[in-house]
Parts: sequence; structure tokens; C-alpha cells
Amino acid sequence: MKKLLVVLFCIMTGAGMQAFAQKGPMFKFEGGDTYDFGVIKRGPGAKHTFEFTNVGDQPIIVMNVTPSCGCTNVDWSKTPVLPGQKGYVQLELKTEEQHGVFNKEVYIQSNAKTPHGEKRYTIYIKGDAKDQVPGK
Repeated sequence: MKKLLVVLFCIMTGAGMQAFAQKGPMFKFEGGDTYDFGVIKRGPGAKHTFEFTNVGDQPIIVMNVTPSCGCTNVDWSKTPVLPGQKGYVQLELKTEEQHGVFNKEVYIQSNAKTPHGEKRYTIYIKGDAKDQVPGK
């Protein structure tokens, strides 16, 4: 009887742990969550699209994407991104407003889990905007 109770306890504990193993919606950004434009010429807009895969077990719903400054235009996947599917966050940096080295943050408000429990997921862009770029 004691062995039966131990077996039942293990089964119940395993079932309970499986319920906690549900990941929820989760981002995985192709190439990471930082993009380096390198040295770019001031003037034309610099674009980059962050592509992500939902590696969780529930749809990702992106409610809003907000850049840290008005120098960046944003667009993003407006429909839920199902588990295993891809979505995007597209950025266009107004380079004429940049002078030298820049580091910008873009905040994603969604239902996805964040690395450290933050309220929003943060992606980053950086580079060096110059008036003259050799070879370009």
C-alpha cells in the first residue's frame, strides 16, 4: 500500500509540474534583440525589421510598440502570432536627426513573457550617423 501511495504521489506531482511548465507566449528574435546599423550616412531613413518566432504555447498579441524617441517610426504584426509562427517589428530611424553614436530602445507591449519579468519587452538599435561615410 505504501508503494502505491508513493507512485500515486509521483504521478500527481508530475501532473502538477506539467501544469506549471506551460510557457505562455514567448518571443525569439532572429539574430537577437539588438541591431547595429554600423556607420551610416545622415539623411536617408535607415530601416530594419526584427523578425521573431513565437516559441511559446499561446498566441502573442502585440498591443503597442513605442520607440524611446520620436526619431523612429514603427510598424508591427497587428494580428495574433500563433505558436511556431513568425511576426515582425519594423523600424525606420530618421538619420537626419542623429549626430554621431546613437543607442535607441524600442518597447514592445504584448502578452509575451519577458526575460526578467519586465512589463514590456525591449529591443535595441544602435549605430554611428555621420555626414560623410567613406565608400558610400
